[in-house]
Amino acid sequence: MSDDVFPDRNMEKADKIAWVVETQGWCAEPVAPQPDPPTPGYTYTIGFEETFGHPELVIFGLAPVAARGLLEMIATHLEAGGELPVGSFIGLLDNDLPAAVLPIEMPEHAPLFESAAVYYSRDDFRIRQFIWPDRAGKLPWDEGYDDRLRMAQPVIAATE
Repeated sequence: MSDDVFPDRNMEKADKIAWVVETQGWCAEPVAPQPDPPTPGYTYTIGFEETFGHPELVIFGLAPVAARGLLEMIATHLEAGGELPVGSFIGLLDNDLPAAVLPIEMPEHAPLFESAAVYYSRDDFRIRQFIWPDRAGKLPWDEGYDDRLRMAQPVIAATE
């Protein structure tokens, strides 16, 4: 008997994603940074809509393991009946650091979420961007935000 988590290592990627969502409720899909044009890495969820009735989430600029940990914390929060308000809020991150969750216009940004579009068989699914603060607790639209993070965490969500 094998301890392999996947029933078939030769599964197509879409089948693996469907299997993970079916067995675990959701999955995190990491996307590597791209050199041309320069695009930061990001991680997004597939399955939040079905499992929690919540739009999918994307986080830019964090290493996949860090993004996955944050998404796992959010999934636990949603599973317990918690909500993520649209806009800026305090209370999810340590030390009462602010964060924000904002809607992304689809299908304009659908090419960024190819695996989710394949999973849902459409490119107009709901997705929101989770925006994290800099070390000083500033969000990208706050005065004094660390400009070095603008490339790592582009805000593609609607801010108004």
